[in-house]
Parts: sequence; C-alpha cells; structure tokens
Amino acid sequence: MLDLRPKIGAPLHSLSTPLPLIDESRLETNIARVQSYMDASGIAFRPHIKTHKIPSIAKAQVEAGARGVNCQKITEAEAFADAGFEDLLITFNILGNEKLERLAALNDRISGLKVVADSVITVQGLAAYFTGRRPLTVLVECDTGGGRCGVQTPAEAVALAQMIVATTSLTFAGLLTYPKANSEAEVEAFFAETIATLAASGIACPIVSNGGSPSLFSAHLVPSATEHRAGTYIYNDRSMVRAGHCTLEDCAMHILATVVSRPTADRAILDAGSKTLTSDLLGFSDFGLIVEYPQASITGLSEEHGTVDLSKVEGKRPEIGEKVRIVPNHTCVISNLFDSMTFHRNGLVTRVENVAARGLVW
Repeated sequence: MLDLRPKIGAPLHSLSTPLPLIDESRLETNIARVQSYMDASGIAFRPHIKTHKIPSIAKAQVEAGARGVNCQKITEAEAFADAGFEDLLITFNILGNEKLERLAALNDRISGLKVVADSVITVQGLAAYFTGRRPLTVLVECDTGGGRCGVQTPAEAVALAQMIVATTSLTFAGLLTYPKANSEAEVEAFFAETIATLAASGIACPIVSNGGSPSLFSAHLVPSATEHRAGTYIYNDRSMVRAGHCTLEDCAMHILATVVSRPTADRAILDAGSKTLTSDLLGFSDFGLIVEYPQASITGLSEEHGTVDLSKVEGKRPEIGEKVRIVPNHTCVISNLFDSMTFHRNGLVTRVENVAARGLVW
C-alpha cells in the first residue's frame, strides 16, 4: 500500500490536505504549564487521554509528573496497557459480560486499574463477575451538579461505598466527579460531607478525584480533592480560548486545509468538512477559526466540504489553491477522525504518530 503519510523534514506548505498538525513547542509548553500549576497546588494530576489517544504523548505527560492516565472506555485502556501504562482509571460505568470479561483480563495484566460505579446494579455486576478473581478497585462516581452520571447525594455515595467495602471481590478506593464549570464550592461541599461520613463509619477514602478542563485552573479551590483530571489542555482549542484558559498562541492543534473553490466573491470552499472538522459547535456559531483570516466564518459542513463566508474579510481574501490553518472548536473529536497526527517544529515535520486508540469507544 502506498504510504501517503508526510515525510520527516517536509515543509508544512508542501503537505496534502486536509491534515491535523500538532506544534511540538506548544505541546511541550502546555504540558509543563498545567503540571506546574498542579504541583504548586499540591494536587496529583491525571491527564485524560481521550484528547490525543497517543501513548507517546501520555508518556510525556507522566514524565512531567502526572499520575497515571484517565481513559473513558475499556478498549482505550487496553491500548494504553499495551504501551506499558499501569495506573489506568476508566471513568465509565461498565456493564455486561462481554465488557466485564475484557475488564477482568485487563485487571490481571496491570497493577493499577481502577473503575467507577454509580449504582447498585453496576456494583452488583462488578462484584459478581470478580468473585474468585483478583479484586477490582472501584471509585464511587458523584454528580456534584454536572448532570451526567453519578449518585445524587452524599448519603447515596456513602451507601454505595459501604456496599463495595462489604464485598470481597471489590476494593473501595474513593470518590470521583465530573462537575459543571465554576462550581467548586458545590463540589467541595459534596466531597467534604461524604468524606466525613465515611470516616465516621471507619471507611478510608484515599482518592478524591475532581475533573474537567473547564475547571482546570480552579482545581485548588476544591481542597478535599487529591487529584484532578483534564484532557483538552494538551492541545487546547477554540473553546479553551473562550474560557480564558489559554490564548490562540497556546493552541497546539491546527487543521491544515486547502481552498478548493471560490464560487462567489464572498464564499470559499475548503476540503475540510464534517469528516475533518467536528460538527460540535460548543456554543459557537461556526465550525472553527481560520488563523489567516479571522474575520471569515466557517458557516457549514457537509462530509467533504467546508463552506466559508468571506463577507466580513477586509483586504486580501483566500485564493483557490491557498492553504489555511484552522483552530477547531473541540480538539478531542478531531483525534478520533484521523489515523495519525503530524507533528512539526519551525515549519518542518518532526514525526507522524498513529492515533493508537482511535475508534476505541467501548
């Protein structure tokens, strides 16, 4: 099969598009900046690999001081176990014998596997399947206002923890939440009450895991938390810029695209559609920011075409054949759209990495 991947040392302007690009210098700076903040705050940091899905990047995060990694699904965790990672946290309820079989095999392979549960049904399923096997470590997931998974009250969290402690096949490891943004007071109140009640029952709570990129630089405002989980910071994106966590100059991921048509003076068509740029709007009115033409607006996506409104662009406008860079609204989805990522420094390709956990969604 013909290898169409970019060659090491190739200039970016020579590359075929559409193509995701990762700036090495910005990547390194993002890793160092967040780890430094967590270290200064006395909080262990557990990066979420869903943003990049690449073991070499996770290794760089751990080498910088991160504690293990956070995966969302079993198959993601398997890919990272294959790459030598031992401390893996899967933050998703795991149900059904097919998944439990894979989970048990993974638990036998690595020393630091941890999962979450937020219901009696989930705990019962885990406890029954792991009877007679190596015990599985479980955290109770709490809904502190995020409105996704999680027990609804500290009392429910305590009751589920007591159920886990009462089994011989499971080990209770602590609490976990994925909160809504700017809700540190609510998160701390939920955690503090739950921890105090657990302590009164003689139950230790070694891990208290907070999370979320929107809450990244507010992690120190939840003193009960022992660790924080976040993923998007590694590349950053348009939503992180809007949240005030970074600037456009901190965005390590760009999508390189080509103008393939100029049907009218006010319209351009890119070779980057929904199969390249995520359709996630995340509150934006368009589908990404064109670095060279910030006044332009990517107003629509079909599978292979990106429609750009140029009506507000003053001065020069893009020409057919011109290549542009796009800051995506949401980087995490982009990583699951491509088989590989092209890294660069000073305008030249430095490496091409396979997205090892691409498509691993169960």
